[in-house]
Amino acid sequence: MTTAAQPAGATAAQPAGATAAIGHLEERLRQMRDGGRKLLVPYVTGGLDDEWLLTVEGLASAGADAIEIGIPFSDPMIDGPTIQEASLRALRRGTTPEGILADLARLDTGTPLVVMTYYNLIAHNGPRRMAGIIAEAGVSGVIVPDLPLEELGPWADAADEAGLATVLLVAPSTPPGRIAAIADRSRGFVYGVGRMGVTGEQAELADSAREVAVRVTAVTDLPVCIGIGVSTPDQAVEVCGVADGVVVGSALVRRLLDGEGPLGAARFVRSLRQALDGGRTRR
Repeated sequence: MTTAAQPAGATAAQPAGATAAIGHLEERLRQMRDGGRKLLVPYVTGGLDDEWLLTVEGLASAGADAIEIGIPFSDPMIDGPTIQEASLRALRRGTTPEGILADLARLDTGTPLVVMTYYNLIAHNGPRRMAGIIAEAGVSGVIVPDLPLEELGPWADAADEAGLATVLLVAPSTPPGRIAAIADRSRGFVYGVGRMGVTGEQAELADSAREVAVRVTAVTDLPVCIGIGVSTPDQAVEVCGVADGVVVGSALVRRLLDGEGPLGAARFVRSLRQALDGGRTRR
């Protein structure tokens, strides 16, 4: 997969004198990692069904260190068939970004929330207004996979001012110098893309997942979590031999699409948590 956030090309550096504020998301993940815990970030599609907030609460109780909430979008570029189907179901129910954020504002799980959205939705409201709305909902971070590093400024500045962590992605095709620039500007954690292509379950962990983890952890002390193609407890443990944690989406969303509900989702995340608690973390 080549996302717009990390095309091969010239790197972009932080302005001279810029400092990276440590927000709630990064503070929590660093604390967990430095205490010897592998990080677990499950993904759920916002507004998927009437019980989706119960699912989020269940994931927090099952051991998630942060939870990624996907805002449904009609023309996704990074989402595979499973999450596309979940987004379509949510949109058919009348789900809106504003509705999802209003729902999240009612939650108090103690677990940092990260929303994933595409830049069209940010541009529609304007970066400053959208950052404010997201922050007011109690969200700690944002992933915008189609926003290039070179064009990140207006959104990232607004997010920084609102106290939101902008989590950036590193793809298997990202050149070394660009990895350093992405890691330098990322907040909260760095999202390592485990394989080329869109999201989706995989029978085996791609070699590129471990390779990306090695390349990113070599240039940053930020927590590094690998997602896309991490589908099972064994795969999560395998990639966490190098990475600080994992993002697991399609395998979880499929269970929700199959009707397993909040209890089934929590059971799956608990199995990931138990497997990860038996391994090692980066120090």
